[in-house]
Order: sequence, then C-alpha cells, then structure tokens
Amino acid sequence: MFERLQKPFLTVETGEAYQPIRLTYQLTQETALVNTLNQLKCLEKSPTGLAWHWVWRDEAAALHFESVASYQKNDDRPIRLGTLSIRDKHLYINLPSFKRACLCVPFFDRLIDFNTAHVIRADFINKVFGLDERLHHGFAELFNDDELEKIIEERTCAYTKAQKQCEQASSPEEALKILSEYTKHESEKRLPYAERYHFNTPANHDPDVAFLGFYIFLRGRELVAIRRWFGNIGYSLADAADETMEQVFGGMDIDILD
Repeated sequence: MFERLQKPFLTVETGEAYQPIRLTYQLTQETALVNTLNQLKCLEKSPTGLAWHWVWRDEAAALHFESVASYQKNDDRPIRLGTLSIRDKHLYINLPSFKRACLCVPFFDRLIDFNTAHVIRADFINKVFGLDERLHHGFAELFNDDELEKIIEERTCAYTKAQKQCEQASSPEEALKILSEYTKHESEKRLPYAERYHFNTPANHDPDVAFLGFYIFLRGRELVAIRRWFGNIGYSLADAADETMEQVFGGMDIDILD
C-alpha cells in the first residue's frame, strides 16, 4: 500500500485521470451528420473511413480545464481531445477521461441537431491506472454489451424492489427507513470494473441542465477511484455524493471534474 501511495496514477495531457469512456449516439440521418461534422474546424477528418479527431481549437478552444490552468496551448499542435467514428448506424466518441466526456456531451449537443443524432449511453471504466500498467488497445476490448446491460438490470431490479417496499410500508417512517437502507447498501457496493450510463434526454432541453446528472454520476465514480487509489478504501459513493453536491450546489461555482 505504501508503494502505491508514492506512485502517481496515469493522467492525460489536460491533467485529469486517465479513465477511458465511450459515448454512443443514435444516428438517424447519416448524411446530415457527416455534413455537420465536416464543417467543424475543431474536427480533423481521418483519411480512411467515417472518422474524425476532435482537437482543442476553433469551436472547442473555449473549453476549460481547471486542472491545467497554467497550460500553454500551442495552436500549431493542438491536443487531441477524442475521436469520433460512424459505424453500424451509430456515432461513437471515444475519450480518455470523464471530464472530457462531460464537456463533450453538451458541446456536440449544441452543434448536432437532435433529430440527426443524439447521445444514448456512455460506457466507462471505474478505475485509474498506474503509469506502468498495460493499457487496452481499443474500446472494443474494454466493454462487453451483455455484461454492462446485466449490471444495469440488477441495479434496476434492486431499485424497483425498494420502491415497492416503500409503497407497501405501513408508515412514512418505515418507508424512509427502507429507502435509507437501500441507499446505504447501494453506495457501499464495490463498483464494477466497467459500467454503463443511459441518457434519457428529451428533444427540447437545456444542455447545461440536462447533462448535470451525467456530471454528478461520473464525478462520484472518479472520486471513488482516486480516493481508493491513495489508500482510502472505505471511501464510498455516498461520500463522493456529499462532496460533489457541496461543490455543485454549495458554492454554485461549477467546474466539471477539476
């Protein structure tokens, strides 16, 4: 444990922890989407296939990374924030950190018409990596659809069971006790290696409000991974929720995954 406390975890160029995450978009109008993406100066078209590199310049230049406040951007060699690709009637955006995902979703939400394509889920890794750890070569190697959906199904069943027990409780006090026990049990669970988040966003929405829940969800998991890396094994999602809610709603100085 002492060796780990002295050992930094892997970070990306913008300063945050390396935690691979893949966004999946439901694609309705491929031609319209391709036209939109090709018009963005912050995207560099790949020479082969329907793929682009998302770089930190032009339309994306104003994106803020608090963790690198002193970072000197080089416009001639901008950082690649992520990659986009179209296949199997979906748009995929692969990113190396949770913060980039939280910035990415509202960024492209404003640029892509909802009826052309919209985000439906995010798959991600619930851990940070050591500097000398072997990293997977591709996102297909990281995520298994069946396993991710099974985790969601188990979580949904547990919630439905608790909800039914609350509805059948003999008093508000009993219902509150059931809900409290359910929340405590869920927050203390060991997080799975890989996990999935489903979006349920209406066509007419405010991106900053609509994706706040996504930020809070990821922020808690990032905090758990980092705190446990540095030896705080007892740090739970409940602790992360308290810390995140204080940050978001306490000072109202919202900075996504700083």
